[in-house]
Amino acid sequence: MGNKENLVDRIFLEMEKRNILGTSIFDVFSGTTSVAKFFKEKNYKIISNDLLYFSYVLQQAYISNNTIPIFDKININFESNMFEDRLSSVLRILDELPPVSGFISKNYTPDYTQNLDIPRMYFTTENGDFIDKVRIAIQEWYEQNKITKHEYYILIACLIETVPYYANISGVYGAFHKKWDPRALKKMHLKPINILINQHENQVFNSNSINLIKTDRNLQADIFYLDPPYNQRQYAPNYHLLETIAKYDNPVIKGVSGMREYTDQKSNFCNVNTAINELDDIVKYGNFRYLVMSYNSEGIIPKEALLDILSTYGQMSFVEFDYLRYKSNKRKSANKMIKEQLFFLEKKI
Repeated sequence: MGNKENLVDRIFLEMEKRNILGTSIFDVFSGTTSVAKFFKEKNYKIISNDLLYFSYVLQQAYISNNTIPIFDKININFESNMFEDRLSSVLRILDELPPVSGFISKNYTPDYTQNLDIPRMYFTTENGDFIDKVRIAIQEWYEQNKITKHEYYILIACLIETVPYYANISGVYGAFHKKWDPRALKKMHLKPINILINQHENQVFNSNSINLIKTDRNLQADIFYLDPPYNQRQYAPNYHLLETIAKYDNPVIKGVSGMREYTDQKSNFCNVNTAINELDDIVKYGNFRYLVMSYNSEGIIPKEALLDILSTYGQMSFVEFDYLRYKSNKRKSANKMIKEQLFFLEKKI
């Protein structure tokens, strides 16, 4: 939801048209890190941030890490399979561990939730056990100093990136299907992530964006990129299960979907009044030359209000183009084209 993977090439093209270039970029709402990864591969210095911890894990693995993991503290004979890189070898070891029934299996598979009015069908029991065994092993390796900090985040990121291919959902985790999706019945296997390396010491944060911008006056970049929530739906409940897998903190959960508490992860951009104030603060206090903001024609802030706010702080331009709206369940409604809106600001010095 809101992933810019399919739009970032067009965004960069529009930036080039306006000569919005630099050597550093701050991805203020990094999410699944699509934009941060794109610019890292172009050798920008990356600063990224998100309030959700699972995003921070991805940021650590893709953005902060700048080395090929070697896993030299784990007792594995890597030479036994010359056709595998070391990450793939470690993932195979995790794949082959015996199953463990832990927090995920006991709370998000139907076999263990039969006592509920609606048993939870996020994963089969086999795949729930798989997630638990992998996550527990990664944690144990880290606590036993068998893997480095970045290797720890890389392995959790591999698990997080694997889970959606086997989850019984329609794109987000706010609800599960009441019948099994064929993909959810497949036996889970870990997928390796791509290791990205550039020539900079990149920074990643797990923080409220405006608090970070206001308190860290050394935080600066040539370009600030904003991709905030567009509507009243909070991101945290839609990704609660990935958050729990990332933290593996045995949270108190409730409701049909087994939601974890997310009060401290609510975004002000999901309310039109607080969103306008938040945007104004980011532009006012942000230390940047250029700001690029993604929004869309279904957003809760009117285009005119966005233009008014941004034009106060410098020279700006605007473009919009059609793209296919994300639908969490395409079987219930037809696909619909909406307009991606891009706002560009060169801040007055």
